[in-house]
Amino acid sequence: MGTISTYQKSINASTKNLAEVRQFIAELALNHGFLAPQVEDVRLAVDEAITNIIKHAYKEDASNRIDIEVTFEDDSICIQIQDFGRTFDFDHFPEPDIKKKIKEKKRGGMGLYLIQSLMDSVRYSKNDGMNEMVMCKQRGS
Repeated sequence: MGTISTYQKSINASTKNLAEVRQFIAELALNHGFLAPQVEDVRLAVDEAITNIIKHAYKEDASNRIDIEVTFEDDSICIQIQDFGRTFDFDHFPEPDIKKKIKEKKRGGMGLYLIQSLMDSVRYSKNDGMNEMVMCKQRGS
């Protein structure tokens, strides 16, 4: 087992804080040897996850908090995001019909699909009112 490094950040649930989170994630990933394309994947996945929490779990109520923990172990980065907003059924979330969305010029509904496409693993759980998403990516993938 290699070295484990963990970093934490808490933000208010406002889209005004997304740039700060993207910068936090990017700096950490670059400092731990991730290449720019991988950093962009991770940054976009985290941005999508937090945007979903702000819009759907908290209904854009900025008085709520989102906790972020970033862990590096060996060649992987895992981001754990916790909130106390509304839950959703992660296991039965339908895969979007991308061609139909493009044809109908509809926006939205792609966040979870995008997160799962960008990351190597994504887990979601709900426990005692807390939602937790953990997404991981291997360096080089």
